[in-house]
Amino acid sequence: MSNSIKIFHNPACGTSRNTLELIRNTGQEPEIIEYLKTPPTQAELTSMIQQAGLSVRDAIRKNVEPYEQLQLEGSSHSDAELIALMVEHPILINRPFVVTELGVKLCRPSELVLDLLTQPQLKSFSKEDGEVVIDEHGQRVR
Repeated sequence: MSNSIKIFHNPACGTSRNTLELIRNTGQEPEIIEYLKTPPTQAELTSMIQQAGLSVRDAIRKNVEPYEQLQLEGSSHSDAELIALMVEHPILINRPFVVTELGVKLCRPSELVLDLLTQPQLKSFSKEDGEVVIDEHGQRVR
């Protein structure tokens, strides 16, 4: 089974950790890209945002220092300029992006990753905050 799952991960983020654990709950180990250490290229980021069906602004984290310092709120930056800033300041990239053979999603909330996984969940799963996402039968709880 080839490793066809990539997660652009920040280990300090609960949503990112929950998403990673939902992937691992299928018995698969994804390629983990700690994007703060290894940011995507402008082309990769542009492609992921487009494939996820997001606008560039949807993919920007707003509650981080560079967002305010660069005065991005209400700015007239072009999408290309915003993507360049996101690559230069990867903390501006919202997380976690997950890439599989089924597509690309910004997995906020983390259970959005379930739409991208081809393997079933192996056991129950609860988020770090205690919210049950997968029941004891491996089924998604709605």
